[in-house]
Amino acid sequence: MLEVLQSPQSILHSNYHHVSPIFRYTLDNQLLTIEQRQFYEDNGFLVIKNLVPHGLLDDCHRRFIELCEQRVPWGGITMMKDVQLRKTGVTGEKLFNKAQDWVFDEVLSNYIFLPQILDYVECFTGPNIRAMHTMLINKPPDPGFATSRHPLHQDLHYFPFRPADRIVCAWTAMERIFVDNGCLFVIPGSHKGPLLQHEYPNWENGVNKMYHGIRGCDDAPVVNLIMDKGDTVFFHPLLIHGSGMNRTQKQHLKYQT
Repeated sequence: MLEVLQSPQSILHSNYHHVSPIFRYTLDNQLLTIEQRQFYEDNGFLVIKNLVPHGLLDDCHRRFIELCEQRVPWGGITMMKDVQLRKTGVTGEKLFNKAQDWVFDEVLSNYIFLPQILDYVECFTGPNIRAMHTMLINKPPDPGFATSRHPLHQDLHYFPFRPADRIVCAWTAMERIFVDNGCLFVIPGSHKGPLLQHEYPNWENGVNKMYHGIRGCDDAPVVNLIMDKGDTVFFHPLLIHGSGMNRTQKQHLKYQT
């Protein structure tokens, strides 16, 4: 009988090449590839193309219009108006820039129960999932005061719960978004830093309520996230991100939880 013997050094070398990467920001799962997990580990965000059915997004858009026109009760939903648009006399969908805390709405809540969303969320949070800070964000054409933009910020600033690494933000484009209509932009890798000080930016023409930004961060280099309808980006609550103003004549919408 022949027996092949390995030295301790060669055993260690062999095992080294079979060790899985250690990930801090995602949990072991059957959905994300190693490459996707590493991208999120390095950058703090991950875009999944065409994740949410367009029919659901269309239903939610119609519901938003009903809310804006007060054809259905608001209940516990907070409907927010652009600080400058409210002075122009516009009404309905052209006036409101956000519907917030709609978790109990019979139409909008279909988004947070969507299996496609929950399957990905579980990769970051684990199976005990809670929907918090639900928003449908509308960005009407900017009235000329740049108030449709959102300053660079970290979502953890608004959250009273921890741990941060078991929180993930899900953000879905309800139509095609690009630079001219005010797409989301991010600072890749910024999720590895601390929670920074936030305050209202000193913008000449005002800033919308609760649009806090990071002090001294306005001119930081960013990466624009060009997304199509149904695309969803998942990002860490410490990722620094914001959005530009809508320079087009058409409004655009997005979901965030």
